[in-house]
Amino acid sequence: MVILDANMILRYLLNDNQEMADSAERYLNSGDVSVTIEVIAEVVYVLKGVYSMKRDVIVDTVKAFLGFVNCQETDVLSIALDTYGERNLDFVDCVLYGYHCVRGAEIATFDKKLLKLLADSAK
Repeated sequence: MVILDANMILRYLLNDNQEMADSAERYLNSGDVSVTIEVIAEVVYVLKGVYSMKRDVIVDTVKAFLGFVNCQETDVLSIALDTYGERNLDFVDCVLYGYHCVRGAEIATFDKKLLKLLADSAK
């Protein structure tokens, strides 16, 4: 198994360095490739903060990419991406919300937007 880091994923998605994008594609074509939620969080952060991508484009791009790799927390990540596309929350807060929805985790936070989302989900 190979776990890709954020830079490997970004070079593949952005194709802004052909040599690196080709290397990333070789890993993806090898079959047994995984990503973690932490790495996807970094990818989302860079796509938004550095490349100024719109949320809906980020969500569509990351979801399409996830079709090529394994992730142990797919349900959590799916909810996080959907929430990120629909709400004005930081991606990590969306991940926490995903854990709340999938695992029933209690989330302790002072973040007002996340608190509202958690309260709304309890209704």
